[in-house]
Amino acid sequence: MKVLVVGGGGREHALCWKLKQSPLLSRLWCAPGNAGIRDVAECVAIGSEDVDTLVAFARDNAVDLVVVGPEAPLVLGLADRLNQIGIKVFGPSAAAAALEGSKGFMKDVVWKAGIPTAWYGRFTDMDSAKAFIREKGAPIVVKTDGLAAGKGVVVAMTLEEALQAVDDMMGTKVFGDAGNELVIEEFLDGEEASFFALCDGKNALALVAAQDHKRVGDGDTGPNTGGMGAYSPAPVVTPEIQAEVMERCILPAVRTMAAEGKPFTGVLFAGLMITKAGIKLLEYNVRFGDPECQVLMARMKSDLLPILLAGAEGRLDQVSVEWHDDCALVVVMAAEGYPAAYKKNTVIGGLDAANGVQGVTVLHAGTALNDNGQVIATGGRVLGVTATGATVAQARERAYDAVDRLQWPEGFCRRDIAWRALARDA
Repeated sequence: MKVLVVGGGGREHALCWKLKQSPLLSRLWCAPGNAGIRDVAECVAIGSEDVDTLVAFARDNAVDLVVVGPEAPLVLGLADRLNQIGIKVFGPSAAAAALEGSKGFMKDVVWKAGIPTAWYGRFTDMDSAKAFIREKGAPIVVKTDGLAAGKGVVVAMTLEEALQAVDDMMGTKVFGDAGNELVIEEFLDGEEASFFALCDGKNALALVAAQDHKRVGDGDTGPNTGGMGAYSPAPVVTPEIQAEVMERCILPAVRTMAAEGKPFTGVLFAGLMITKAGIKLLEYNVRFGDPECQVLMARMKSDLLPILLAGAEGRLDQVSVEWHDDCALVVVMAAEGYPAAYKKNTVIGGLDAANGVQGVTVLHAGTALNDNGQVIATGGRVLGVTATGATVAQARERAYDAVDRLQWPEGFCRRDIAWRALARDA
């Protein structure tokens, strides 16, 4: 099979790395890819949101399956365009991708499906939004309705913070048009987890859970990021909780979307809060998480390609997934200053030494090659140092051993990835 992966981050490197291992694969492209993806796929200089050019490339190269990594091209209708010309695609239509493209739409679907979630309000003017915040009090959560690269969420612990978030999102437009509408919702206290299921419009196949680390600093301090590390399995998601998540959070969404005439095909990523009162759904994403995808691919024993193909063809009830018993953990190396302004084009050394650590694969996110053939940092999140081990402690030890072999003084990472799992073990 000839496969095209769309995207150029750590998630796409993980997908390409895993797809490359398939005996069914004859050719693998990635658009646009990055410096690390070049080792496992042919990189094509097409931006992930350049829908017209991506469709033309897939048609001209007789691509058998397109796997879409990021959410933006899905919201722009890439899957619809590919389906129109008879090219199989793993990823939802634009109508179904609204589960991530519009937080308000997502909350309405969840409410309609009877899925446990936080109370919420939708607002298109600042005065109403602020009145709702004053009525409900703090802590409270303020979100942009539209896509904001994973950053349009403020967990406000005081009224002042919440009101300022409204000014920033809707007034100053710090996230552009994503802030034209806001969703304001209940603050939920508990332990977060990420759960993934593959869907084909009618069937859902459970994958496994992972736990992400959103805050930039150790001890979950500082601003939210796209994710500074992850590990799987997540001990908080027991087999009983996994069964409950499928029954209460995944299958009702699949059924409701089908009934609405917007059948969901692709990855349904449920952001969960495990509270004292039980499971609550925080949000849906319509793609593999980043950095969670890195640990999922490290743990997956099965061949990924026939599973994604079954998802695209509506046959998920005919396949199953096997997992390695090992734990997997990823430490994200980010550029100094991230998630605010950060330095670009700094040279990264020591990659071979880091990859030489047992059980470690360094997956690239924001990287490119300079004119001298050196790997340089071009993004905020730059590398995902991914390790496996018999225990989460062993995986973590290997990952940080590899981190310490990198020669990149302009980079930084959190030093406490998987602290919850280790605290639970202790």
